[in-house]
Amino acid sequence: MSFGDYLYIVVAILFAYMTFTIIRNNFLSKFDEEQRRKDLVDEYEDDYVSSSDEEKAAEDKNKD
Repeated sequence: MSFGDYLYIVVAILFAYMTFTIIRNNFLSKFDEEQRRKDLVDEYEDDYVSSSDEEKAAEDKNKD
């Protein structure tokens, strides 16, 4: 095989890796640290109780 064939294989592998990385990062950027969709927060924000809210409620209950 010639040098061009090896170069073509390397470029194809790099292209597949970069495409996978871009798609993965795009997907991961849609979620916050609590694995909730950033674009849907307003729809269920009032119904959702985060773990930090539960901890605060438990602390308030223990103080009384």
